[in-house]
Amino acid sequence: MPPCWSAGDYDGVTRRLLLACKERGRTAVAPVLAEALAGALAATVTAVGAAVEVVPIPSTRAAYRIRGHDPVRRMATLAVRGLRAEGAPVTLVPLLTQRRRVADQAGLSATQRAANLEEAYLVVSRSVRPARASSAPAVVLVDDIVTTGATLAEAARALRVAGHEVRAAATVAATRRRGGSEARKGLRSV
Repeated sequence: MPPCWSAGDYDGVTRRLLLACKERGRTAVAPVLAEALAGALAATVTAVGAAVEVVPIPSTRAAYRIRGHDPVRRMATLAVRGLRAEGAPVTLVPLLTQRRRVADQAGLSATQRAANLEEAYLVVSRSVRPARASSAPAVVLVDDIVTTGATLAEAARALRVAGHEVRAAATVAATRRRGGSEARKGLRSV
């Protein structure tokens, strides 16, 4: 998993807003969530010290059909738009798609999540120059929540296979580890 910046913990108001947007179709809360995501993205821009190409984690086809929208892409679009208006060197580049069906991640252990997501993503565009080119922008993955890191790790793997180097990730929220409040390796809050 790449180093990850999260705007906050997945609890309280943040949890309620994410669930409202994702599960109840309340897209009116997306700008609030995008503002939080923009803070995490701004931290990645500072950390990598380069222009950033933001790659959102795509919703599954089934989730998109049920929800009628892709909440992560919506939040990423709004966050990038806001950061660009402030002069930040960020661009939205939706490079990933689902290669195959995956089970719902809720209730799965870290090991089960990793197995569920194995080779689940495919890079659909070569519009971004691979990071091995010296002037290529930094690739930053974006998701709504980081739980075990399995989703971000698998997405980073797919991008690496296609020749891209993922430098960081940004999320709206992060879950706390069970049995303790210590942060996951590589997870930073903004």
